[in-house]
Amino acid sequence: MAAAKAFDEIWGHGGADAPRAEFAALAEWIASTPPEELTRRQESAEATFRQLGITFAVYGESEAAERIIPFDIVPRVFLPGEWKRLSEGLVQRVEAINAFLEDIYYGNQRIVKEGVIPPELIYQNEQFRPEVNGIRPPHGIWAHICGIDLVRTGPDDFFVLEDNARTPSGVSYMLENREAMIRLCPELFKEFRVAAVDSYSDLLLETMRSVTPGPGKSRPVCVVLTPGHFNSAYYEHSFLADSMGIELVEAADLVVDDDIVWMQTIAGRVQVDVIYRRIDDDFLDPLTFRPDSLLGVPGLVAAYRAGNVAIINAPGNGIADDKAIYSYMPEIVHFYSGGEAKLPNVETYRCREPDALKYTLENLDKLVVKLVDGSGGYGMLVGPTASKDMIEKFRAALKAEPHRYIAQPTLALSTVPTMSEKGVAPRHVDFRPFVLTGSNGVQVVPGGLTRVALREGSLVVNSSQGGGTKDSFVLMEDVPAQSQSQNGGAMQQTQTAAGS
Repeated sequence: MAAAKAFDEIWGHGGADAPRAEFAALAEWIASTPPEELTRRQESAEATFRQLGITFAVYGESEAAERIIPFDIVPRVFLPGEWKRLSEGLVQRVEAINAFLEDIYYGNQRIVKEGVIPPELIYQNEQFRPEVNGIRPPHGIWAHICGIDLVRTGPDDFFVLEDNARTPSGVSYMLENREAMIRLCPELFKEFRVAAVDSYSDLLLETMRSVTPGPGKSRPVCVVLTPGHFNSAYYEHSFLADSMGIELVEAADLVVDDDIVWMQTIAGRVQVDVIYRRIDDDFLDPLTFRPDSLLGVPGLVAAYRAGNVAIINAPGNGIADDKAIYSYMPEIVHFYSGGEAKLPNVETYRCREPDALKYTLENLDKLVVKLVDGSGGYGMLVGPTASKDMIEKFRAALKAEPHRYIAQPTLALSTVPTMSEKGVAPRHVDFRPFVLTGSNGVQVVPGGLTRVALREGSLVVNSSQGGGTKDSFVLMEDVPAQSQSQNGGAMQQTQTAAGS
């Protein structure tokens, strides 16, 4: 779908001569800043990212080269009213996700018994983990960190594209993008009242401490568990542990003894209370999941079952972000909240259903087809831009295993002005806000990761497929102006009287 036909978040549908009233100042900034200066600032940010090691690897490439995700200097902006609506919908959705996980793993599976979701969609789903059935996480919280991917098609039209309740990544880019913008475009923070995001690490640590098992400890021991430096998101693991002031550990640093997790240090063993794991379920504990895993901690699930450690996010969460389950999220939200979903899904065809499969096969050139357990833009067909060979390949795959796929209409995703070889031009975007849930409640971080499809006309925003990122400004109203500054690489926020 051509970018010109999409809703542009700065220019609306009116073209480059008439920005939306709220964005006149940003349009003026884009117009008055020379293209070579925007390019210089963008290259400066990317050079800093490279020096810091903010890279990712594309698995399967022969070179296995580490890359930075391209950064775009033109920010994306959310108005206060827009953000209020989004936040309300995000809180409702994440609360429903937690209620759903509690029901199917620890409750009475009411949602199945009452016919809302077909039982085979859960019990025959590879993401359902019977190994953790009957376990209730500390404080009954399963999805402590959710990344909910959103798309926009008009001024008031937001849709959830997918839910990420396992190990959502990208928050380090949200934070580093903001720091780059503060350093390179300070004039924008004088023009706009932008909500600060640098408190994310504090909020995350507060969330982790709030779900400590048992009686409240004055100083619970929290760690980040990483598969190691060969992982594509290792920089983020290290970044978050460092910014929270907690240990970054690998499997060899932990041992389970008598259903208690211990961290081995030069001063001796230290009991671990909360583990933010960045390891997939399959590799988390070789005694419970894959026995050949060298990345996990033997006995970890036994300690978890005994109630002696909290795991963030809980094992088994993958069932909540499976794309077949996603298609039932409006019903799931209604079932647990009693109200209609404030953030609608993208219309979805479940190819496991004969009528949906027939429609999908007849319209492959118009639809987006996805694996129900796929991620990163892999295993996906974008019909309008796919070759005939690719369409026929997907046709064969759908006929062979229809239950593995869903299909969705090709949306005209909104665009945001973006630097290109031809100057500033519209490019399609999506958005991943981060939602934290602890015993202290649900909190939506006032920002998120905007991903941008850098190729003209492309709808694929994933970094592994050539996408980049932008800073996401959330504007505030009726509050004192905020100045955001750097201090030794750490971002700080100070309150000043408006106009002073």
